[in-house]
Amino acid sequence: MTATGAQPAAVIGLTHLALTQFRNYRHLALELGLQPVVLVGVNGAGKTNLLEAISLLGPGSGLHRAKLSEIDFRGPGNQANMAWAVHAKVQTAGGEFALGTGRDPLAQTQTGRDRRLARINGAPARSQADFADILSVQWLVPAMDGLFDDAASARRRYLDRLVTGIDSSHAARIAGYESAMRERARLLRGEVGAAPADLDAWLDALEAEMSGSAVAIAASRCEAVDALNLALADGDGPFPRASLAATGAVEAWLTEGPALAAEEKLRAQLKAARASDAASGVTEWGTHRSDLDVVYLGRSLGTAPLRAAECSTGEQRALLLSIALAEARLTKSRRGEAPILLLDEAVSHLDGQRREALFAEILALGLQAWLTGTDRDLFRPLIGHAQFFAVEDGRIHNL
Repeated sequence: MTATGAQPAAVIGLTHLALTQFRNYRHLALELGLQPVVLVGVNGAGKTNLLEAISLLGPGSGLHRAKLSEIDFRGPGNQANMAWAVHAKVQTAGGEFALGTGRDPLAQTQTGRDRRLARINGAPARSQADFADILSVQWLVPAMDGLFDDAASARRRYLDRLVTGIDSSHAARIAGYESAMRERARLLRGEVGAAPADLDAWLDALEAEMSGSAVAIAASRCEAVDALNLALADGDGPFPRASLAATGAVEAWLTEGPALAAEEKLRAQLKAARASDAASGVTEWGTHRSDLDVVYLGRSLGTAPLRAAECSTGEQRALLLSIALAEARLTKSRRGEAPILLLDEAVSHLDGQRREALFAEILALGLQAWLTGTDRDLFRPLIGHAQFFAVEDGRIHNL
């Protein structure tokens, strides 16, 4: 299978990964080439924990969406309750970058809540969203098997991760939107003392900020979905083809008229919903309510197109893998660098034809894909083309 549509681009990948007090790893230092990485070991050995550490080098809370304190090492070597940390060196077309992130060990004492630190080349970053300017990290894990049957919020996070891989500024827009939404909610709950006139002016300003950010977020989602659909159409292997659509009020308004009109509509809706939002504690309008709709092309349910939620588990897994490969092709074409792709136990569910097609596309795209499994034999086609490691109880050695 060839990477149809991808343009020549630089290989991006981790050349060094170090974990401290992370899950079942007390200490780990791993030197790497830019080839794909295969992690082999029994269930519970720590393969997924390694992928989670890499996922934290992107925006958001990682592939498990775990609380910061839940990631700390629980073994006998952490009696002092040391905070976890992840450090990596990343090779890109622009050179090598040192990235670091971890739980702030002082935050609980100082503020009563956990906080995550992010550093780039030793200097503090504004947030982990800044990592998106350096690399794109995408993943497929078994927990995503129910993505299309899950709540809309799960599909929305997945969509935004895809969009951020293509457009690194998307993560910062979402962070700004969510910050303004939280501040608006605080005002509506009466947590900030202010005169009625001042309160209205403050709410007006926050709702204007939310509306502008929301329209930019929706536009970025729609543009990325259109591009992903073209990339999916370019696929020429045995994986199913999908059609994606970003759905929501703001996305719909953008198809009906100009962006300024969509901003005005959202601002009016937010203002009209102040009382109901205050009573319910939920912000009714905005791009945090949007969803991702996926259809399996070429298949139908009666006379209707077959939606992903109506597919079998195997078909849903194949759809997600097809989307991941299309995103990799598109990211490489747009950014000039392919993403780091984390595939946890994805190979064991594939037949031989799809497994070989996946490996061929990974190699054709020059991806530093990280693949996990319990059976080394499944990865035989990658021998000589990938780095093989055995994982055993928080320890790693070359195979």
